[in-house]
Amino acid sequence: MPDVDANQPLGTPTWVDLAVAELQPALDFYGAVFGWEFRIGPEEYGSYTTCLLRGRPVAAVFVDPSRTPAWDVYLATPDCDATAALAAEAGATLLQEPDDVMTQGRMAMLRDPVGARVGLWQGRDHVGCQVVNEPGALVRNDLVTPDPGTARRFYARVFGFTLDGNPDMPGFDFTFLRRPDGHEVGGVMGAPDASSSAWGTAFEVADADEAVRRAADADGSSPGAEEFLYGRLATVRDPFGAEFSVIARAAG
Repeated sequence: MPDVDANQPLGTPTWVDLAVAELQPALDFYGAVFGWEFRIGPEEYGSYTTCLLRGRPVAAVFVDPSRTPAWDVYLATPDCDATAALAAEAGATLLQEPDDVMTQGRMAMLRDPVGARVGLWQGRDHVGCQVVNEPGALVRNDLVTPDPGTARRFYARVFGFTLDGNPDMPGFDFTFLRRPDGHEVGGVMGAPDASSSAWGTAFEVADADEAVRRAADADGSSPGAEEFLYGRLATVRDPFGAEFSVIARAAG
């Protein structure tokens, strides 16, 4: 279902945000690509700006000049402190200890055992993305890593994921991550040539080629869209260096 009004189950990608050096150029770019509107503030949130689709939160952008621009993904948890403690026991490094974000929720930031940055979110007033799986909204997050075995063990232990291979992609080391209820929430892609590990963020679009054109017109870049097993896919780099994917999913 594209609309989300309650906290997601443990381990579900539930929120994404982007740190940039300058706010307005980022809003101009992502507004042009996805048609998002924006809500800045309130004042106590500083530059933290919520991206809206149909008036509902789908992502956020904020200013942090100390960060290399990149999209962060937050995995849902009903108990941020307990999940962070278990993650640390399983080999993660706590980059940010669990802390309250006003009345919005409780968050922590980790670096997992393969070096990928990933957040935890325990929603209160803010449950996370309130629109998913439709054009302009988050559709998928996958971890790309040269050490998939370590990643699989870590995420299975911390979030209770089951691990399933993908027979549709026999030439790739790809593992589905599924919640205990069987729902697929993401995947781990083994990439021996990858120089580092990172979670990727993919947004759905109605037309991948048009999204690439819009990105290029707004000073982004892309090698172009290609046909993929699950739709037409493109990697996009925004004007600030952050990468994300867009996909126009195949019918059916």
